Parts: sequence; C-alpha cells; structure tokens
Amino acid sequence: MKRTFMIVLLSVAVAAVALAQQKPAGEAKPPADSKAAALPTADQIIDKYVAAIGGKAAIEKQTSRVVKGTFEIAAFGASGTFEASSKAPNKNVTVINVVGFGVVQEGFDGKVAWAVDPQSGLREKTGAELAAAKLEADFYRDARLKQLYPKIVVKGKDKVGDKDVYVVEATPAEISTETWYFDTQTGLLLRADMEREGPQGKQSIQTFMDNYREVDGIKMPFTLKQISSAFTLDLKFEEVKHGVAIDDAKFVKPSAQ
Repeated sequence: MKRTFMIVLLSVAVAAVALAQQKPAGEAKPPADSKAAALPTADQIIDKYVAAIGGKAAIEKQTSRVVKGTFEIAAFGASGTFEASSKAPNKNVTVINVVGFGVVQEGFDGKVAWAVDPQSGLREKTGAELAAAKLEADFYRDARLKQLYPKIVVKGKDKVGDKDVYVVEATPAEISTETWYFDTQTGLLLRADMEREGPQGKQSIQTFMDNYREVDGIKMPFTLKQISSAFTLDLKFEEVKHGVAIDDAKFVKPSAQ
C-alpha cells in the first residue's frame, strides 16, 4: 500500500503544479442540458480564461518559475513539502519531501521523462506517461491551449461549489480527454478532471483550484485540492518566483545508483 500511495502521490502532485501554470463536498452533477445558442464558444471561454489570468503577453514574458509549498493527505497522516521548478520552453522537475518516507522526484528535460523514489528507484516514462509529461511541461501551456488541445468542445453549464461554470471537454493529440470547469463570471478555471497513466495503471484525478493570487501579472491558484480513487490531497503554495536562473542539468534524469 505504501509504495502505491507514493507513486500516486507523485503523479497527482505534479499534475497539480502543471495546472497552476483540486472536489469540494459533493460531486458535481453531469451538465444540465443547455441550448447551444445560449453558450459561449470554446474560443470565447479560452480567450476569457487567458485574459483572466493576466493575458498572453504576461504569460509569455516569463521564462522560468519556482513554486514552493506544502501538502497533506489526511487519510494517511502524510504531509511534507514540495518544490516545482519549470523553465521555458518545456522543462520541469518536482521534488517532494515526504515526512517519514524520503524524497520523491520526477522531471522532464525536453525529451526524457523520469521519476525516482526511495522504494521503486529510478525509472524512465514511456507511452501515455511520456505524452502527459510533454504536455504538462509546456511552460506557456495556458497561452497555447488551442494548439495543444486540437479538439475543445463546450458541453454545457454546471456548478462547482456555489459558482456557475462552463463545462468544456478538451482532447490533446496523444492522451485522453480532460474536462475543465470555468467560472462563468471571472473566467478562471475552478476544476479540472483528467486521467493519468502510472505504474499501477490509470488514475482518475479531480483538481479544484481556489485562492487565486497575482504574481508578476499572472493569477495562480494558491490552494488546490485533488481527489483520486485512493485519497484526497491538499496543496498550498507558499512561494512563487519568476525569472529564477535554473541550470538545465536540474531537469536531466539522474544517473542510476
């Protein structure tokens, strides 16, 4: 159980950080039937989202980002810290320090995706895992959603908590469809549902975003809650810095011990 827990923790934590560039009480019901004419287009929803988080220019102005924070999985009594570093155009690495377990890492150097933890050791990702790593490592992902997700469809309206949202299904070229929930008033992303492959098989993950704050002209959610079939993961961002000098060697797969 502990090994499975750690592998899933790593995958969902990294997914959370990528989305910041998680289900409150009660699942959202399937979108109510809506008249297509009453809904905005996918382009309009995506454009409003990009504007809401600061705009294309602000996003593309930055070339690196380091996020530090804490996480807790109450059901397992687990907690710790994480540091996620990313660099344009497509490199990232996340280091997770789990109290009582050790350090877990995963990264992408632009070509190779990898993960390492104290029990499983070092492994290289392939197939759907590699495709997901490429997608999530795109530093300018929020400004390039229309390019990265060739098929984006507006499905209707729903609720996330007490907020009205537009429900959008987005399909990238290589992995499964994701579902996004955008606040109808602010345009901000409040929830994202996805599936991710891992050593233990496919995991369904719901990510809820809250507490948006502006950092260097870009709005980011500082509080995230992720729900998978295994547990609920709470993450809090404590520090976000842009323009940090990061050596490319930091993203490279470590040598086997």
